Order: sequence, then structure tokens, then C-alpha cells
Amino acid sequence: MLTVPLILFSSRRTNLREFWTLAASVTKFGLVFSLLPAALLGQAAQIRLLQISPGIDLVLKADPFGVFFALIASSLWILTSVYSIGYIRGLKEEHQTRYFASFALCLSATVGVAFAANLLTFVIFYEVLTIATYPLVIHKETPLAIRAGRKYLAFTLTAGVVLVAATAAMIQLTGTSEFEPGGLSGIQNLSPVEIKVLFMMLLAGVGVKAAIMPLHSWLPTAMEAPTPVSALLHAVAVVKSGVFGVVRVVAFVFGSETLCRFGLNDVLLFLAGSTILLASILAFSENNLKRRLAYSTIGHLSYVVLGVALLSPSSFIGALLHIANHATMKITLFFCAGAIYVNAHKENINELDGIGKVMPWTMGAFTVASLGLIGIPPINGFISKWYLGLGAVEASRGGVLIILLVSGLMNAGYLLPIVCRAFFRDSDALNPSGEASKWMVIPLVLTAFLSVLIGIKPDLIFYFFPLAEQITQEVLGG
Repeated sequence: MLTVPLILFSSRRTNLREFWTLAASVTKFGLVFSLLPAALLGQAAQIRLLQISPGIDLVLKADPFGVFFALIASSLWILTSVYSIGYIRGLKEEHQTRYFASFALCLSATVGVAFAANLLTFVIFYEVLTIATYPLVIHKETPLAIRAGRKYLAFTLTAGVVLVAATAAMIQLTGTSEFEPGGLSGIQNLSPVEIKVLFMMLLAGVGVKAAIMPLHSWLPTAMEAPTPVSALLHAVAVVKSGVFGVVRVVAFVFGSETLCRFGLNDVLLFLAGSTILLASILAFSENNLKRRLAYSTIGHLSYVVLGVALLSPSSFIGALLHIANHATMKITLFFCAGAIYVNAHKENINELDGIGKVMPWTMGAFTVASLGLIGIPPINGFISKWYLGLGAVEASRGGVLIILLVSGLMNAGYLLPIVCRAFFRDSDALNPSGEASKWMVIPLVLTAFLSVLIGIKPDLIFYFFPLAEQITQEVLGG
């Protein structure tokens, strides 16, 4: 957040402005990473920012789940910042200072969401993230971009109002909104009607950014934004904050016992399963590459929702891992889409014949990420899908296992034809100019490599697997 004024004051000195962005991203990651050892031991740094009134505070707490999410966002921001420099320079975009300042504010808000210790703090940073993302969505300032921005605000601000109302009601009825593994201490004292209404309100509030159908339509429309913003929306900040919020609501506000007692997990399973299948079907109909990837994101976000709704240890681990694994794979795909647009000026899938021969590194990374989303080992998508499937077996939910298997085939159906076009067809319409700028190619190759590396050794560097196990033990007791 301190970087935002530095970026604004450096508007006429491009290199200095970009230095602030890179310095902030590296520093943020270093600070978050320094919290990892304590999180692995189950400890949590905490600071009380402000007491609004007795019992109503703004508090930050770096619990294991918060550190897990903050590691994803802060590490990928480094690569997104490098990529953004290449993208913005390649297209000679206007409003570059506003772009980098908004980006910095978005990542500040995302880490605030990660470390929020209660619902009130969560809602405040959640809404800051909404406002900070708006200038990025309308960055091109075309009529379509303005329309996309209005739709984005209409959905997300309405969800914010619902979240505020639910938070106020929760504090009034239980006397607390502090996140607790297994659910709030006062949640058991509420009546069945109060619990069901509060759950649906909180689910609606976080479900918009999590793109649970029918609250999803803002996301494909927001693809009018520049590609690095799409990567931010899909992999790093906005939608990941949504599914992070779903996990907080399920595991840290209501808890598995309450959800099972009132059948609320069945509601989640229905919504998530429907979203996975419908989003995959809609992806087939999209010729625009970014919009097809957007529907893919909608489906894969609900993998996380499905995993937490199963409430089995393996499915919960799989859901948490998929937050991280999907991030590295989907950011790779959007990075590739942006490189193609900057270098070849192609946006539609039917225009990509032979692009793999012109841009082999880019389409090689695209292939790796696509195989990962399908669930092919040793890419990290296989690990999370395996645990989700194992969790479905543990919970004796054969229907869920079928959904996972069918959706994997559908992922192959809408992603592999793009790869086949790129490498096994020829086209005279392509300009054989080679790869995009190294500022863009290096980040997308690194994210693809990271997807493979985490797939081979999921406890490497970031310790995502041990953290996921620890979080699962805290919230489910095993």
C-alpha cells in the first residue's frame, strides 16, 4: 500500500515507477514468507488495528490458512509484475501509472483479506479489493470495457452490501465474528432459521467473487480488461478471494457439524457440481480464447467449493491444494493468451492454427497448464484432483466422483483442440515474428515450470501440502 503514492509520484519516470512495483512485490513476498515457519508450527502473529467499539475490532491474524493464501498471492504478484511490464510496453498502453497503482492496491487488499481475523476486517479489505480492481477492468476505456466495469461493480458491490448485513447480524446474534477453526463459538446457540438465513447471506456475499452459478456472469464480461488483469482476476486476487471466503464461511464461521446438521453442505454440493458441469459446457461454445478460459475458471473455482462441501479430510486437502494449483496453471494460460495477443494480435481460437510453430515456448507452457487442468500427472492439477476424488470416496458420494471424472474429460475437450491447432495445423495468416518480449515469456515459462515442480514435490518451497494438512486437522479434527 505504501508503494501506491510512490508509483503515482513517479508517473513521468517509467523505469522508477516499475522499480517500485517490482521492489514492493519482492518485499511483500519476503515478509509473507517470513511468517511461514510460525504457521507450520500452528502459531499466528496478530495485531489489533482499531477498536470500533467494545467487541468490534479490526484485527489482522496470520493463521495457517491466511499464510497459505497470502503465499499464493504474493509469490505470483512478482511474476505478474514482470509480465505486466512487457505487456504494457508491448502495446504502448495509456494510463500505465493508474494501472500499476491499482495493481499494488489490489495486492494490498488481497493480503488484508488473507490475514483478516474476523468477518468485519474481512469485509473491509474485500470491498477495498472490489474498488481497486475497477480501474483495471475499465483500463481500455472502450464502451465494452466501461460496460464490463459497471457489471462488475453491480455484482460485487451488491454482494458487499449482503456481506455487511450478514456480518452485522452475526455480531448481533452471537456477540462475535472472530474466525475460529470448526466454527464460531456462539453459532450453536442460533435457531435453525437464523443459521440457514445467515449461511445463505454469507454464501451469496462471497459466492459472487467465487463465480458460483448463477452469480458468475460478470467474470466472462470482465475479460475486456488487459490480460495481466485477467490473470489477476482469475489466479491471484479477486476470484481466489471469493473461494477463500467460501472456505472461511464453511470452516471458520459455521463448521462441519452445523453444516451437516442442517444439510447446508448438500446445498453447496449441488451448486458446485452444477457450476462445474455448466461452466464446462459453456466453455465449448466460446471461440474467444480469454472467454473460454474464463468459463474454465468458473468451473475450477467450484472444485474448491465442492471439496470443502464434502467435509472429508482428503477432499478438504484437495480443495486447499486446488486454490494454489489452479493459480499457477490458470495464470500460465492467461499469460500465454496475452503473449499471443501482443505478438500476433490474435484473440480467437480459430485464428491460432500453427501458432505453436511460431511461438513454441508460449504454446509449450500453454500445453503444460492445459494438461494440468485436465489432471494429467506429474503436473500439480493431478494432486488436487486426486485428493478431491479420494475425498468423494471417503464421503461415499459416488455422484461427486462422477462429476469430477466427467469434468476432467470436458476440460480435455475444450483445451486440447487449442493445442492441436497450435502445433498440428498450418496457417499463412500468421506473422512469423517469433516469441513475445522476454518480459512476458520468462514469467509464463516459470509459472508452467512451477506447476510441474509442485506436482512432483507438493511440499517444496511453499510447503502447501503440509499447510493444507495442518489446516484440515484444525477445522475437521483429523
